[in-house]
Amino acid sequence: MRFLFAILAVVAITAQAEARITRVVIEHKDSPAYQGQSFGEAGRYEWLRGHAYGELDPKDPLNAVITDLQFAPRNARGFVEYTATFTLAKPIDNAKASGVMLYDVANRGRIALAGSSTNAGALADFFKRGDVVLSSGWQGDIPARDGIETIAVPVAKNPDGSSITGPVLIRFSDMMRDATTLPLMRGLGAGFPAPAPVSLDNGSLDNTKAALTRRSAEGSAIVPIRAADWAFADCGKTAFPGVPDAGKICLKGGFDPAYLYELVYTAKDPLVVGIGYAATRDLNAFFRHAEHDDTGAANPVSRKITFAVARGSSQSGNFLRSFIHLGFNQDESGGIVWDGINPNIAVRQLAMNFRFAAVGGGAELYEPGSDGVLWWSDYKDDARRRPEAGLLDRCRASGTCPKIVETFGSFEFWGLRASPDLVGTNADHDIPLPANVRRYYFPGVTHGGGRGGFSAKPPAAPAACELPANPNPSSDTMRALTVALIDWVTKNTPPPPSQYPRLDRGELVVPTQATLGSPMIPGVPLPDGVINPLYDYDLGATFRYNDLSGAIASEPPAIRQVLPSLVPKEDADGNEVVGVASTLHQAPLGTYLGWNVTARGFAKGRECGLNGAFVPFARNKAERVAAGDPRLSLEERYGSHDGYVAVVKGAAARLVRDRFLLQEDADRLIAEAAASDVLR
Repeated sequence: MRFLFAILAVVAITAQAEARITRVVIEHKDSPAYQGQSFGEAGRYEWLRGHAYGELDPKDPLNAVITDLQFAPRNARGFVEYTATFTLAKPIDNAKASGVMLYDVANRGRIALAGSSTNAGALADFFKRGDVVLSSGWQGDIPARDGIETIAVPVAKNPDGSSITGPVLIRFSDMMRDATTLPLMRGLGAGFPAPAPVSLDNGSLDNTKAALTRRSAEGSAIVPIRAADWAFADCGKTAFPGVPDAGKICLKGGFDPAYLYELVYTAKDPLVVGIGYAATRDLNAFFRHAEHDDTGAANPVSRKITFAVARGSSQSGNFLRSFIHLGFNQDESGGIVWDGINPNIAVRQLAMNFRFAAVGGGAELYEPGSDGVLWWSDYKDDARRRPEAGLLDRCRASGTCPKIVETFGSFEFWGLRASPDLVGTNADHDIPLPANVRRYYFPGVTHGGGRGGFSAKPPAAPAACELPANPNPSSDTMRALTVALIDWVTKNTPPPPSQYPRLDRGELVVPTQATLGSPMIPGVPLPDGVINPLYDYDLGATFRYNDLSGAIASEPPAIRQVLPSLVPKEDADGNEVVGVASTLHQAPLGTYLGWNVTARGFAKGRECGLNGAFVPFARNKAERVAAGDPRLSLEERYGSHDGYVAVVKGAAARLVRDRFLLQEDADRLIAEAAASDVLR
């Protein structure tokens, strides 16, 4: 038995030595950072920025899930190399480090740790505890530039050195009228765009094997555009057919914003972007466990990290979900990478680990993300004819599952297809949560929550949206839940019980006015038809659906069926009734919607980006009756300003009692309500 343990130990040491971060180079140091600000007992902080150089063994089973890794070039030792940026913030005095490292997943490369006082404020809770905070590059299709986290990953090639090819789809809408040239970019709707891969046929820009079409509405007839009327070219300064350009498309006569255009072409030389998962795994393992890199350069936080947690919002939260699902929370020595994670406003998988992936995309038509496993517990996806599976299958097998605090709000149901996470693709029963997962739903909030504050004056409408912006916040609750997650990890203190809508209690319904019971408010669109549908795509035999990996066989994919989606039930005001409601939601000044509608352009009347909406209450009964508003006015609800403040106080007290609000935030919110213009 001792001999067996010795063998296993050697194997573990060998694995740790073979695929790892080989070199860490610190290129910039700001000490003290954040204008010398001191953070509680931890004192002043410094931040370090540089590059990490790593290599992966394509034969290691832990890396085998990475699409096209086997086709990436290898170094003399047979390993695949990559280079990623990183930023590390830590107490100047390492003795004051708390033992906790937070990995803040960069969203489309944005750095949360740069040395501004604004960023320091956003991270002050961690700094006051003495936590080490790390971010790094993981999205391989973002061009390198100053000020963002990036990773350089290799191009995959066939064994004979020839190019790997495959179909790519790009959609264009709401361009400037009569624009003649558009860049080939993807991810435009949700953050930093990334250049799309471009096909070159024997060095030419032949478009005869590509297809450009247009349509007047989603689902309407598709009209082909002749190859002679468009080109891979720039017509900005030269009339059609313009100057040949592999990164742009030019249309004779210009583009009409009344239409949506779709371009399908054959791309070559895919980046192995799935390496971003392994790079994140290995960098976190390095800072958590290593004393130095291969050159002898010291780990600046060596022996100071006892616990590690990660958080990510939206795209970055989807990264965390897929990271766990694909088995990357097991490092190559067999240990756990993160003890706890918080995927926030993230209800899909990340569309990254497949050939020619558009990593920066959202949840638009034809964009994968809801096509894999979406649920924490095992669920048999009969509607899509897929086997029983769950996001935790791999980490359960290796004993590396983290504690998980999942948080999201109303927009995620309406815009990002959250429904199957809770009730599956048949939408016929609740999927139970495992013991290591807590779920907290924020009713009536937009994507990421609103700005907060107490004001009877409605905010302006977001750009291109019809209704005012939704101010209902989630940030205060998120602060309390972050404390709860870290206490769960470091002290094993259970967080509050999960709070989210359930089907068995009648809290989830079909998204129509009739089933929701939404109030009929003059001038306010009905919710019918607003929701982003859940499509069952046929992505082809080379696509591994459950892992959202492999290669898409044809673009655009055929739609097999539209699957049912449910949304949270509302009260007579149109406000959702289940979840961890903010103080503003519990002392409402109007109706807080997780959706908004587009006021103009190709998408007019449909969902408006990542935005929710706010429909304020009338001030008094006379105004309400004159407007035909069925909802009670502010005076009818609260009587006076003092009456309103009393309701805010009660809501804040309940949230503090239930550990969904920190006392310092409760005090601030009550003061804001007292100073507000509500019923003044």
